[in-house]
Amino acid sequence: MKAWILHGVGDIRLEETACPEPTEQEVLLAVQAVGICGSDIPRIYRTGAYSHPLIPGHEFAGQVVKVGKEVDASWEGQRTGVFPLIPCGSCGPCQRMLYEMCRNYSYLGSRRNGGFAEYVTVPVQNLLKLPKHVSYEEAAMLEPMAVTVHAMRRAGISASDSVAVCGLGTIGLLLVMFLKEAGISNILAIGNKNFQKQILNKIGISADSYCDSSRQDVSEWIKERTSGIGADVFFECVGKNDTAVLAIENAAPAGKVVMVGNPAGEMTFPKEIYWKILRNQLTVTGTWNSSFTCSPEDDWNYVLDRLTKKRVVPEELISHRFPLQELGRGFHIMRDKTEDYGKIMGI
Repeated sequence: MKAWILHGVGDIRLEETACPEPTEQEVLLAVQAVGICGSDIPRIYRTGAYSHPLIPGHEFAGQVVKVGKEVDASWEGQRTGVFPLIPCGSCGPCQRMLYEMCRNYSYLGSRRNGGFAEYVTVPVQNLLKLPKHVSYEEAAMLEPMAVTVHAMRRAGISASDSVAVCGLGTIGLLLVMFLKEAGISNILAIGNKNFQKQILNKIGISADSYCDSSRQDVSEWIKERTSGIGADVFFECVGKNDTAVLAIENAAPAGKVVMVGNPAGEMTFPKEIYWKILRNQLTVTGTWNSSFTCSPEDDWNYVLDRLTKKRVVPEELISHRFPLQELGRGFHIMRDKTEDYGKIMGI
């Protein structure tokens, strides 16, 4: 099969390699769509993976073409989404079904081979069956959508809350989409690119609810729209020190700050910002990954329900589509930022 294989930092190549064989409790999946995550770029070009060689890619969907000896034969031919985190099943969080916080997890695309390939092996317990009218591209976005929903549900938002979303990459834009679907009307979206404003318009967010942080004073803009109080809930989706500080500065008294963005560097709070957490009695929470328990209540089934009912349209975020052999163009666009992009999809 063909696969993009990471041999070391900055050394990723499209190569012919042996097609993997599923173990007893795995399936072989023919990858039909795979998204490039923002975290894939530093993994490929700056930090490397946990071991090399490795096939990256954790946002993917496909069709089961072969099943392991202990897997029910009915899985063969199924169209599926894939939860990429493989929990150990025995640590404390796993015993409480908090698999996203597993202490000893593996991970498709970072700790074992992932979806930048024609085929990949996946544990059967990590599969989610797709209704036939949910596309492979939509299913390849299940993972970032579930991450978004996990953050949103942890925040415990009320319909009357003012909600700020700072950082309008894929996660931030999806968060706005799901907030709107959940009935939140007072959404304050903070970005810095014109194409983000255009996508927000497609989602149904007015120009007045968008702040261009490259041109406007974000704090003043938020004050003008919250009667000087600040946002009841503030999602930080960037992962930089200045935006984390911005979130705490602009959260309302007794407000909530949800840290979503992966840190791009060291995170430190000045003393006066720490005082704001204390004096405003803020709730500051972190969120990572998503809940996948194979129950109707988990984040993945929440997303799948909305996709099935066409209440969210994540394909509006897809800006580029490349066949597998040209996926390197997508890596370069995201690394070098040579053009605007939303979700870059391999098909």
